[in-house]
Amino acid sequence: MFQLGKTLVSEEIIKNDFVCNLSACKGACCIDGEAGAPVEPEERAIMEEIYPKVKPYLRKEGIEAIEKQGVYITRENGEIETPLIDDADCAYVTFDDKGTALCGIEEAYNQGDIDWKKPVSCHLYPVRVQNYSSFSAVNYHRWEICDDACSLGAELQVPIYKFTKDALIRKFGEDWYGELEEVAKNVLTRK
Repeated sequence: MFQLGKTLVSEEIIKNDFVCNLSACKGACCIDGEAGAPVEPEERAIMEEIYPKVKPYLRKEGIEAIEKQGVYITRENGEIETPLIDDADCAYVTFDDKGTALCGIEEAYNQGDIDWKKPVSCHLYPVRVQNYSSFSAVNYHRWEICDDACSLGAELQVPIYKFTKDALIRKFGEDWYGELEEVAKNVLTRK
């Protein structure tokens, strides 16, 4: 671990490789698991505002889940997340003709209907940020469904911090990312 400003960052995001391999995993991270994607408090208003423009991209089941539960939910522990369809798929998931899970929010963004890509937690994956009172922990979330992404990342020699560059800049800013790159140079020369 090392400190950058008010973040504690795991060296794993520098030392481990990762490139999403949707042709292998079929977007399993959006349909497996026990919870929705984390939603930042400041993202709640955005999700409410964009929902009418995202709705045409969603499946019937997703629309029903959102209209029953809300555009986001708050768990008993206070965590804010995307709603799920029958405790499984994220309500915002769509599928392409090959059965690959895609994000309806991101599709609306790609089509130019909205200017917000998706929750930053989704954009950052496999990086997870845990906020504490005086700092944020930036960690690599290992999940066996992403083994193919680890293999592809190793083959292409793309460390996690480079794969998630745009998302890390979105979350922490250009200066923070520049500092991360400097740390990475030192860490990688020690390997």
